[in-house]
Amino acid sequence: MTDQLFPHIRIVMGMVIGLAMSKLLTGFAGLIQHPGRYRLSAVHLLWAGSMLAELVLFWWWEFQLSQVPHWTFATFAFLIGYTVTLYLMAALLFPDDIDEYGGYEAYLVRRRYWFFGLLGLTFGFDIVDTLIKGDQHWTRLSHDYLIQVPLGLALCVVACVSTRTRTQLAVVLVHIAYQAYWIVRVVTTAE
Repeated sequence: MTDQLFPHIRIVMGMVIGLAMSKLLTGFAGLIQHPGRYRLSAVHLLWAGSMLAELVLFWWWEFQLSQVPHWTFATFAFLIGYTVTLYLMAALLFPDDIDEYGGYEAYLVRRRYWFFGLLGLTFGFDIVDTLIKGDQHWTRLSHDYLIQVPLGLALCVVACVSTRTRTQLAVVLVHIAYQAYWIVRVVTTAE
């Protein structure tokens, strides 16, 4: 019976991740369609690109849940909560209207507590997600994983505290560099 649950769970998770990707892609399309409507921001664009990569990576990583031998509703609810958090981050990056902010950077700075609070929450979710996948998955991540969570949380704190563009740019660039590292380090290696 539990063997049959994973495809069902993956479909539900996929719907939420699909909505998040749709939100980001629609936002990018809107920038292309109306380039002069709002002031663009390198920080915002980098976070939107990073979020798109994060969604793809999440989808890749979650296939390892197929190895989970026993499913409970609590595990399912946890995973849906994780995906909803990712969706909310995508929705925050491309809101329906930012007229009152004048541009994406001003908007992101004003909403930084929400965005980086949710990003910090995903690091906590990721720890539980890693534990759900079992010892073999934990071992595969090695000591690198022990750097990821504290580094990610530290970046979230810095981004919440600072409104300076240079600091925000540094945070997103470090985050993207670490995403690239994980792509090279883990995702491209065979299991």
